[in-house]
Amino acid sequence: MLVRDAMSTLVLTIGPAHTLRQAARLMSVRHIGAAVVLDKDNSGLGILTERDILNAVGSGQDPDAETAATHTTTDVVFAAPTWTLEEAAEAMTHGGFRHLIVLDDHGPVGIVSVRDILRCWAPTRRRHHAQLIDWAP
Repeated sequence: MLVRDAMSTLVLTIGPAHTLRQAARLMSVRHIGAAVVLDKDNSGLGILTERDILNAVGSGQDPDAETAATHTTTDVVFAAPTWTLEEAAEAMTHGGFRHLIVLDDHGPVGIVSVRDILRCWAPTRRRHHAQLIDWAP
């Protein structure tokens, strides 16, 4: 199965000046765990995740004063829609993160998360497990 089959095409794009509270609100309403931060003047594309917001608030930072720019990961690993889910999982495991921005020739087309991958793999694993149980003595 490929990344394009698993990715969410609902991509929230925010600017670097959005506050963490604004970003959290937008992510919460859409039930997503990451936003693409588009900073045309500096770093280009970055990602702000729910974990970034949680870490900032947990360390006592003010979500109404802190901006996405300060907490955005700009050293991003991007996935292609044609990657296999195994390739995406390997990139996530190697990098220690849970979301990948999916890019095609025109820009961001989706985000794939660990949850998306598990959702695709779980039915296959259940069928395999059921077959093993059926054959058990």
